[in-house]
Amino acid sequence: MTDGTWEPAPAARWQDAFLSGNGAHGAMVYGDPADDRVIVNHHSLVRPNGSGSVGPPELADRLGRLQDALLDGDATAAEEFGAGRPLVWVQPFHPAFRTRIRRRGPHEAVPGYRREADFTTGEVSASCGAWRSRVFVSRADDVVVQHVADPGLDAEIWLDPRLPGAPAALAVGRSTVLTPDGACLALRVGYPGGDQAYTGVTLARVDGGTVSVAGEGIRIQGARGLTLTTRVHRGTGRLDAGALWADLPEGRYAALLDRHRPTHRAAYGRASLTLRDAAGERELPGSELLRRPKSPALLERLFAAGRYHLLSASGILPPRLTGLWTGDWDTAWSGAFTTNANLNLQISSAAAAALPEVTEAHAALVYGQLPDWRDNARAVFGARGIVAPSHTDGESGHTRHFQRAYPLHLWTAGADWLLQPLLEHAEVTTGAPDPRLTGALVEAALFYEDFLSREDPDGRVVVVPSYSPENRPANASWGTVNATMDIAAARHALTTAAAHAPGHPSAGRWRALAARLPGYLVNEDGALAEWAWPGLEETYDHRHLSHLYPVWPLDEINPYDTPREAAAAHRALELRGAENDSAHGHLHHALLAARLRDPSRVAGALDAVLGGDFFHDSLMSAHYPSRDVYNADAAHTLPSAVLESLVQSTPGRLVLLPAPPAGYPSGELRGVRTRFGAALDLSWSEAGATAVLRPTRDARVDLRTGDGFALTESWAGGPAAPLELTAGVDRVLTLEPR
Repeated sequence: MTDGTWEPAPAARWQDAFLSGNGAHGAMVYGDPADDRVIVNHHSLVRPNGSGSVGPPELADRLGRLQDALLDGDATAAEEFGAGRPLVWVQPFHPAFRTRIRRRGPHEAVPGYRREADFTTGEVSASCGAWRSRVFVSRADDVVVQHVADPGLDAEIWLDPRLPGAPAALAVGRSTVLTPDGACLALRVGYPGGDQAYTGVTLARVDGGTVSVAGEGIRIQGARGLTLTTRVHRGTGRLDAGALWADLPEGRYAALLDRHRPTHRAAYGRASLTLRDAAGERELPGSELLRRPKSPALLERLFAAGRYHLLSASGILPPRLTGLWTGDWDTAWSGAFTTNANLNLQISSAAAAALPEVTEAHAALVYGQLPDWRDNARAVFGARGIVAPSHTDGESGHTRHFQRAYPLHLWTAGADWLLQPLLEHAEVTTGAPDPRLTGALVEAALFYEDFLSREDPDGRVVVVPSYSPENRPANASWGTVNATMDIAAARHALTTAAAHAPGHPSAGRWRALAARLPGYLVNEDGALAEWAWPGLEETYDHRHLSHLYPVWPLDEINPYDTPREAAAAHRALELRGAENDSAHGHLHHALLAARLRDPSRVAGALDAVLGGDFFHDSLMSAHYPSRDVYNADAAHTLPSAVLESLVQSTPGRLVLLPAPPAGYPSGELRGVRTRFGAALDLSWSEAGATAVLRPTRDARVDLRTGDGFALTESWAGGPAAPLELTAGVDRVLTLEPR
C-alpha cells in the first residue's frame, strides 16, 4: 500500500501502536479485540515541575569579564558563567489516559486479523471476524473518535490514567452519567502539589443493548456497536464536566469522519513519492518491510509515513521530540522541543513538501515565545533583540539550562536558526516575509548590533562567548570564541534583516557589521573548522553538525558560488563521526551531503537509518538503533533527506537530481514547492528525467543538474543558464543521462 501501513497482529507495545493526530490531540491505537486501548495525548500536557515561572539567569553584568577572559586565552572561563545555579529542566510532556473497551467473557482468536493506518484520512482501523474498530482524530471537531462494531458486544468501558511512569500522587476523580443513548464519562487528574489539572471527557453512544454504571465506567451488553468521542482540557481548578460534555460534537461516526476527512486529505495529498521498483513489495506489512532495509518499498512507505506523522503532530505546536505521542510519563529529555538541531530537522521538509500547516505550527511556537526571547537577550547578554532557548516545553521560552557540558544559555544562533523555516515558507508562498516575520528578523539583528562589541587584533568582530551545539574543541571547554555556526547566524541575521527592512534606521549598520565578521577557517585537514579561532582543535566524532549551518540550510556555502568553501565543507563531512549513532545525526549528514552533491554519502546515511533498526512497527522512530528511545527525529526528517537528494531550490536556483541514491534508480516525485514560487513534478530513470514546473509568479533562476544527468541538446541556454518562468505558464524540462 502506498499511502498507509498495516500489521497482521495487534500492537503489543505502545511504541508499536498506530498513530493519528490533528496537531492538538493525538491517539495511539493498539487494535486489540479483547482489550481495545487508545492512548490519548494532547500537546498541552506538560507536568508542572516548578520551572514554568523560572526566568533566565541575570548574568549580563558578568558578560564583559567573561569576554575578556576568553579573549585572553582562558579556555575554561565560560564554565563559571552561570555556575552554582541548579539545572532546570523544562516541564515534561506526558500522556493523558487511555480509553479502554474490554470485552467480557471468553474471546477466541479468529483468523484474518488486520490492523491498518490510512495516511490519506488519518483513520486507524482493525478488524477480526465480525469485530471492527476505527479511530481518527478530527481536524474539524478537535476530538478523538472511536467506533467499535461487534454484534452482541459485551464490554466494560472506562478512562484509565494508569500508564507507565504516572506519579503515585496524582489526584484522580471520576464521574459517570447515563444518557438515553449511552453515557458521559469524565476523568479529572490533578498534578501533585498544586491546583493544575487536566480533564478528559468522553461521550459514549451505544447502538442497541443495555448500558449500566460499572466499576470505573460503564458496561454495555448486547450492543451492535459503540462510538466514543473524547476531548482533553488542561487548566486550573475544577472544570464543569456537564458543560464539557455538552460541547462535544453530535453525530455518528461516519458523519464526524466526513467532516474531518476533506481537510486532512487535501493536506496530506499535496505531495507524494513513488519508487518504480517498489511494486513487488508494496503490499507487505510494515514490520516485514523493516526487515528489508534495501527495499524501495520501505523508503516509499517511510516517506509517506513521515509526511503523515509530521502533519498529524503539527497544529497548536510543532512536533516535539516524540511528535505528539507518548505512552509513558518518563519521556526522554522531557519530550520537549530541542531547538538546536532536532526541531528544525523534523520540520525541514515543510516548505518543499507542501505542508504549510507544519510551518504555521512552528510559527505559533516562535511568535508566542518572542517576549521570553527578549528576556533572554536582556538578562544574559544585556542586549536588545531576541535569543532563543535550546529547550522549551512549548510554554516558556526562557533559556535556563546550564550544565558544564551543556551551557545552552550561551547559544546565540537560535533565533536565526528558528526563523529560517519561516523565511523559507515565505519564499515558497509569496516571495517575501510578512510584517510579523520581518519584525522578528529585525529583532534578531538588533541583538547582534548590541552583542557584537568585541574585535580581534585585525579589527574583525569576534563572537564571544560562542557555543557550537553540543560540541567542544578538543583542547578547550564548551563555551569559547567564534563558533562557525554563530558566525553564520550573525551574518545571515544581519544581512537578511537589512534586505527585508531597508528603511530601518540600523539597516546600514547591520550591513557594515556583517562585513566585519570573520571569514570561515579551513583547518590543517582541509576541512571547514568548527571554530574560526586560532589554536582551537577539532572534535570530529560528534552527532551534531552545527558548523555546517552555512551549507544547510543557509546555502551561503554551495558548490556553485563558493566551490573552495564547499570542498572544505565536504572534507569536514567526510571527517565527521557518528558518535552515539543518533538518528538525527545520520539524517543531518544526508541533508548536507545532498547539498554538496554526494549521492554515495546520502545513500550511506540513509542506509544507516534504514538498516539500524530505528523504526517501530508503527513507523514512528527511535533516537538510537535497536529501537531505543521513542523519538520522531528519523520519522519526520527522512522525507526531507529524500527531497534534498532529488530537488533543491533557492529563490534564484533550481537543482534537479543533485544526489540521487543509486539504490532508487527510478521514480516520481510530485507536488514539490520551490522557493521561487513554482510547483514541481519530477520523474527519473536510467533513461533520463522530466521535470514539469508550474510557476505562480514570474521568476528567473539558475538551472543546474546533478552529475548523472544533463539537459538535452534542445535546451539552448546551456547547463547553468538562467531559466525564465512566467506565472501561469507551465515549463517542461527534459534531462538525459550523462
